[in-house]
Amino acid sequence: MKLENAVYTGANERDSLIDLEIPEKLECKHLILFVHGYKGYKDWGAWHLVQNYFVERGIGFCKFNLSHNGGTTENPIDFPDLEAFAENRYTYEVEDIACALDWIEKNVDLSEMKVHLIGHSRGGADVILAGKDERVDSITTWASISNIEKRFPEGEELEKWRETGVRTVKNSRTNQDMPHNFSMYEDWELNKSHLDIEAHARALELPSLHLHGDIDDAVSIIDSENLSSWTGGKLIVISDGNHTFGSKHPWTDDSLPPKLYEVCSLSRQFIEKIE
Repeated sequence: MKLENAVYTGANERDSLIDLEIPEKLECKHLILFVHGYKGYKDWGAWHLVQNYFVERGIGFCKFNLSHNGGTTENPIDFPDLEAFAENRYTYEVEDIACALDWIEKNVDLSEMKVHLIGHSRGGADVILAGKDERVDSITTWASISNIEKRFPEGEELEKWRETGVRTVKNSRTNQDMPHNFSMYEDWELNKSHLDIEAHARALELPSLHLHGDIDDAVSIIDSENLSSWTGGKLIVISDGNHTFGSKHPWTDDSLPPKLYEVCSLSRQFIEKIE
């Protein structure tokens, strides 16, 4: 079974796109739900080749756009809806994972499958926070952050954000000034206990794996060291791996970049040991 650009309903009743592929020739005992990172989307870079990698090896794969990532159901590539992007918040992203799992359950019988969350970058934080869902059997993070508060501005920059109600971040690839409403920070303040990555990681009762490149210039490897310490899960350092493990957008090659292939292989080995 293969569904492409289907629609699920995420946080705040917002529709977004989702892909699901279940291998038919091989017995499928495992299903991955992949969560993209900040300024990301399901069709970014080589994520389609990541899907192919796992499906070809008998593992189901689902990837989706977070509901407020800035894409629309009509135009999911890049960020045509900056108003939605501005309204995004971490609680929405965690809710989106639950909504995506609900959607999967309507299309696939999960009773004989193990469900594994894989999150890249900020998506890694999301899967940690979503790990208490009883449907989830393991957590894998790729180049994940480990603290939400530290991703926010501080001092005068924070006060300016509070006063103006919006701050923008330049997207160097699309040349867009991408807005964040102050409601994102307010949402974090109201939900600190629900968004405490360390507390959730320490309470996690699932097998976990943490992968991080040693030349990641976007998220420090210390973040994955923290996660590994808190979850008790193994940390594997990818030598010469950057934040996206060699992938970029657009990715026009027919094969995975070597470092991303290594990440996929290590993740598969971890997942297939879970019974």
